[in-house]
Amino acid sequence: MSGRIFTIDRRVRFADCDAAGIVFFPRYFEMLNGVVEDWFAGPLEASFRELHLNRHVSVPTAAVEARFIAPSRLEDELTFALTVTKLGGASCGLRHRITADGELRFEATQTIVYVGASLKPEPWPDALRARIAPFVETAS
Repeated sequence: MSGRIFTIDRRVRFADCDAAGIVFFPRYFEMLNGVVEDWFAGPLEASFRELHLNRHVSVPTAAVEARFIAPSRLEDELTFALTVTKLGGASCGLRHRITADGELRFEATQTIVYVGASLKPEPWPDALRARIAPFVETAS
């Protein structure tokens, strides 16, 4: 697998955990949304504020599949890695891997869709597609 990888680190917060001090599983999905938001605001140069408030478009999740591999605990330092598995006309397949100290904790695949003000899928704008393309996984 090659292609750029977007990575970001985040510490597990108290609010992320259940009473046992382990990340409560729905919080991973909130974290993934944060990673996607940071990816758009960073290398894709299209913050959610720009997309939602100025362009009146969005990139909702159409599908997600997850595997919970090992528990993450309060104050663990997590590293999130995002790559693109497929860039379609209006959709984009993402692969997420979350590690801590080199140990895989969680992985997921996600499909997001570029949606216009009509709430219907629209083709990715050329400039945005060009910034996503370097993250597409290619066979080695």
